[in-house]
Amino acid sequence: MPDSMSEQLRQDMQCEGLLECFHGLKELDKECFRALVEADEPLTVDELAEAVDRERSTAYRAVQRLLQTGFIEKDQINYDQGGYYHVYSPTDPSQIADEMQRMLNDWYAKMGQLIQEFENKYEQAESTAPTVES
Repeated sequence: MPDSMSEQLRQDMQCEGLLECFHGLKELDKECFRALVEADEPLTVDELAEAVDRERSTAYRAVQRLLQTGFIEKDQINYDQGGYYHVYSPTDPSQIADEMQRMLNDWYAKMGQLIQEFENKYEQAESTAPTVES
């Protein structure tokens, strides 16, 4: 990931890069998300682990990060004789996009505020700095 915003703007990004940019998700998280999107039906953690060729515990940690960010949803399937298991599916892309847009708008407002504070602080410092006579 680039260190500065100017580097990010020069970099060739793909839309999946937003997962990392907005939420700090890892490559495995993106692989799991992609596998869930490409699946014909919701997957269990075991099925997802197999799809991304990772251990169950590793896939489970990725699932937890994806749940936390709202990129996937969890449903409980109940057995007739008792007990249950969970399956995971991607959240509606328009919901994810709306949330990222809200986050971007909040970030933009915050950056605008900080830029204004920067300008005010250093304009004030410049006007109160003693002048040097030659």
